Amino acid sequence: LGCKNLPEVESFSVMGDLRGSEHPGDIIVVGGHLDSWDVGQGAHDDGAGVVHALEAARLIQITGRKPKRTIRVVAFMNEENGLRGGISYAERAKTSPERSYAAIESDSGGFMPRGFSVTESKLALVQTWLPLFQGTGVERFVAGGGGADIGPLGPLGTTLFGLIPEDQRYFDYHHAATDTIDKVNARELEFGAIAMAGLAWLISEEGLPQS
Repeated sequence: LGCKNLPEVESFSVMGDLRGSEHPGDIIVVGGHLDSWDVGQGAHDDGAGVVHALEAARLIQITGRKPKRTIRVVAFMNEENGLRGGISYAERAKTSPERSYAAIESDSGGFMPRGFSVTESKLALVQTWLPLFQGTGVERFVAGGGGADIGPLGPLGTTLFGLIPEDQRYFDYHHAATDTIDKVNARELEFGAIAMAGLAWLISEEGLPQS
């Protein structure tokens, strides 16, 4: 394959907050990762996830309603080769006065959403929210937690969620030269953002029982 390691360089994750009105120290991360495999554009892996997170925050913002808890968009760096962004975020969270309340990650492509995985202890609760997702494509919650970037937050007690899109075509593009923006359907991408916005809002307003 001709692979080689190059010298390490400094890089950064990118973050922005919708500040909570009642519990601003409770942080709900909504994110994806900035970096991609070098042979393509990274449109599904994970440009789609970053767009999902940004658009979810924008959709909440344009309602004019402030979330009770802070919704933080995080575009993580270095998921593909070392997970440095996710690890460093979790390390900072350990000593932060903020509480890493919940995290939602999109890292499975920009196809039509079909569900969310969730930390098993919260599964029964979030299944009661399923009727509220009617029309978004979301049809199930399953036990399993989130993706690689938010995984380091799990030991801190953070409830983890992962967006589950349709996966029949994902490995036509994953880490391949075919992972280009023309392979992303704009309407399917929008449904994913709507689903993530809805979940982030529900967590913010309804809360989660903390174990």
